Amino acid sequence: MSANPSPSGVTLPEGVEPVHRDDVTETMVVNIGPSHPITHGTLRVQLELDGENILRAGTEIGYLHRGYEKQAENCFYQVVVPYAERMNYCSTVHNGSAWCYAVEQLLGVEAPPRAQALRVITSEMSRITDHCVCLGANIVDIGALTNFWYLNNVREKMLLLFEELSGARMMTNYARIGGVYQDVPDGWIEKLHGFMEDMQGLVGDVKDLLLNNRIFIDRTEGVCPIDAETALNFGYTGPCLRAIGVPLDLRKDAPYWGYDRYDFDVPVRHNGDTHDRIVVRFDELEESRKIILQACEKLPEGPHILDDPRVALPEKDLVYNTMEGLINHFKLVMHGVQPPRGEIYSYTESPNGELGFYIVSDGGPHAYRVRVRPPCFANYSAFPQMLQGAMVADVAAALGSINIIAGELDR
Repeated sequence: MSANPSPSGVTLPEGVEPVHRDDVTETMVVNIGPSHPITHGTLRVQLELDGENILRAGTEIGYLHRGYEKQAENCFYQVVVPYAERMNYCSTVHNGSAWCYAVEQLLGVEAPPRAQALRVITSEMSRITDHCVCLGANIVDIGALTNFWYLNNVREKMLLLFEELSGARMMTNYARIGGVYQDVPDGWIEKLHGFMEDMQGLVGDVKDLLLNNRIFIDRTEGVCPIDAETALNFGYTGPCLRAIGVPLDLRKDAPYWGYDRYDFDVPVRHNGDTHDRIVVRFDELEESRKIILQACEKLPEGPHILDDPRVALPEKDLVYNTMEGLINHFKLVMHGVQPPRGEIYSYTESPNGELGFYIVSDGGPHAYRVRVRPPCFANYSAFPQMLQGAMVADVAAALGSINIIAGELDR
């Protein structure tokens, strides 16, 4: 970091010269959002400009506050899954699985090995769809359209596979406490495996188109960088942190769902600018592809959900034909999952970083208190500092590169 202070007293990134008030003749305050094409959601950015130069920036959130945490406190634990999915509508399956994983820790149970492997597969598919949306939209904002269609084709294939698996393209409601809704249909693994083999070339073509494009390089290299110390102080996680050279990845550092049994790397870049935040996501697409291929090849046999009447609904055959099955079904539907008194903070590596759920149980069928740690909040908090010394045209490129999802940011 340079020691040069900006007019607002914020330390500027190395190489960015401060604009001195003596050199400023007139400033103008400009609002971008909360309804603007480049914000991709209800985000508001205020800029104080001297011509095209950004002297100061401020952000405001709260335009999409849907009360997720209070909803989660007033619904049965098993009913919260669809709400969790809607926080980040680009990676719904992972959000639902992360919520179920938190409740399982509170209950002291563990999903069967096959269910954990299916969670890995679907979560990495979510990572692919999320990164494709982020990269495609970000590149369109900079002015390149062809790459968007390539990436959208990859995302579309993932959504078709989700639809075949769960009946829905985006809001799948596939996760369940104790496992997943149902096992994979016949031939589904083979279809997924085949597309993963083809995906490497598709993503590679997009990456080559960009990294050899002078306009893209000029628009992203050195644009809105942030250093590791500042990012960690703000609570950065995920691709934005790994783009600065910090190899933090909860799949490696705190493995869950058997991630320690898969061979994959944690891609890092070192400049922390818009260029590296984009490129590190391309690198992660390849690692997710590798994880899915491994999970498909060694998918364990066994049940897809726990055989525990306290947690999971019994098979329909038992409900229709046995008194015990009917009673267990009735109890779970009417009285819900009831973890013991206690509290848990559970965290997973979502596509944007650490997604954490803090849950307090009073022994009832719904949580006494729920608090979410969304990765977008920390990343967006540092955005004004990233913009210091940049130009107006850099706002679109930088904002897209940190991939803010307003539904997760505001909750």
